[in-house]
Amino acid sequence: MNQRLNELHLQRGRLLERIATQRAALDRELEPVRSTLYTTDRLLARVHACVDYLKAHPAIVALAFAALVITKPRRTLRWSRRAYAVWQTWRVVRDRVMAIGL
Repeated sequence: MNQRLNELHLQRGRLLERIATQRAALDRELEPVRSTLYTTDRLLARVHACVDYLKAHPAIVALAFAALVITKPRRTLRWSRRAYAVWQTWRVVRDRVMAIGL
């Protein structure tokens, strides 16, 4: 009886060690998924914040729609691309300035 109990304890110890190893491997393998989900959550939070802002300020939506209707769609698209490029440049400059601590 005592030998059987010792064997069970030994087997339990091996199983617990195997479980710990598998959990560590699973944690390492799921890191890219965790990172992607975190990024997705942040993006969705920003989208929801923008939607809430636009719901609170419907005049902005009306002005944007009127500008799109009044101006030619190609011109609007061209200016949107330029504005996006300026915004991207601003982000890069801001991040670099923050990185050097100015």
